[in-house]
Amino acid sequence: MRAAVLALALAAPAWGADPVAQVPPGSVVRWPGDAIESCARGQATWPPLDGACYYPVDMLEGEGVVELARTRGGERESVSIRVGSYPYPVQSLTLPKEKVDLSPESLARVQRESRDIGRLWARTGDRRFELPLHPPLDPLPAGGRVGSRRIINGQPKNPHSGAEYSAAAGRPVLAAADGVVALADDHFFAGNSVFLDHGDGLVSMYFHMSEIAVKEGQEVRRGQVVGKVGSTGRATGPHLHFGLRWRRARVDPALLLSDPRGLPEIR
Repeated sequence: MRAAVLALALAAPAWGADPVAQVPPGSVVRWPGDAIESCARGQATWPPLDGACYYPVDMLEGEGVVELARTRGGERESVSIRVGSYPYPVQSLTLPKEKVDLSPESLARVQRESRDIGRLWARTGDRRFELPLHPPLDPLPAGGRVGSRRIINGQPKNPHSGAEYSAAAGRPVLAAADGVVALADDHFFAGNSVFLDHGDGLVSMYFHMSEIAVKEGQEVRRGQVVGKVGSTGRATGPHLHFGLRWRRARVDPALLLSDPRGLPEIR
């Protein structure tokens, strides 16, 4: 087994991580190289993409050391990276009481929807996307807060794992890549929602839409309209929540909407 040399060049200095060995949760690490046969973390393996291995790090990953691996020429190579802490900003919101203090009926609905959504993370299939992904709005507004620790009606909640883009109601919402509609429904928190399966464990999510333009099981193409911006579900006004899960990990969507060569990289 060969050990790689770790030299991470972080794309976002504001992360405040050690540029030699540390990345924040919610990031994606890139390990390029010639003749890569497979990439691995733990028991999971997958093929390289455009001459590199990509390792998503979940936004709720705890601080500590993570081992990454790949195979070249029949020989396994490994490297360890350190996952640091995330400097979560705090966002305070005031919402209708019934959207925060749930009735038994609403709680049962939320739990049912959570189970339905949870089944999507195990989906597998051939990769149908390329990087960078297509922006969900064109042009894509500035902003896209990710990782805010929310205080809603005075109650601390989990960090927000998607990007929020302010946009006028009715603006077209666009598919990030080719794929299939894994789920399209009205959800208690997310409102009118679409989940697209792009293969290789990548699922994109579009929340709070005023209307849905696709149906479950439908094939979609990169840039295709999947709905319109709205304020359904638990929302304070028109905007798009755009989220990504890659091999179960919640990652900052901005990283996959940009040139992948700007990602933290192992050399």
